[in-house]
Amino acid sequence: MNLIVAVDKNWAIGANNDLLISIPEDMQYFKEKTMGKVVIMGKNTLDSFPGAKPLKNRTNIVIALETDYKVDGATVVYTLEDFIKEAEKYPSEDVFVIGGGSIYKQMLPYCDTCYITYINHEFEADTYIPNLDEMDEWYIADESEEYTHEDMTYTFRTYKRK
Repeated sequence: MNLIVAVDKNWAIGANNDLLISIPEDMQYFKEKTMGKVVIMGKNTLDSFPGAKPLKNRTNIVIALETDYKVDGATVVYTLEDFIKEAEKYPSEDVFVIGGGSIYKQMLPYCDTCYITYINHEFEADTYIPNLDEMDEWYIADESEEYTHEDMTYTFRTYKRK
């Protein structure tokens, strides 16, 4: 399974149920990686999308706590066990965890690859994920050249589990 997210220097990922910043090249990277694949998200992440609609041209799986929660165009699961059963229907390399913070933390142990857009900047944030650079079981397998957006630099990193 894969995880895909943009982080700042402190491994912050969001504030007020929104992204820290929208970088067009990062959005394109996300689209290229996930198009035609399976995306796993929490209900709050889905709610943050335009119109609270599932992502087009992807299989959407939403993890919700409310057992009466339903959404057109997505499979809804209510427990980690249900999610694992659902995810096993697909090739692991085609499954992408896309947020939010608690879902990333819960799913990280099941992931083999993490696609991280690393933004060399500190944002005001309220949501973080574990810092893979501080975890012995992860290493940077690939890193892009440095890009610039506004006054910030960023790179695309691929982390692999050792």
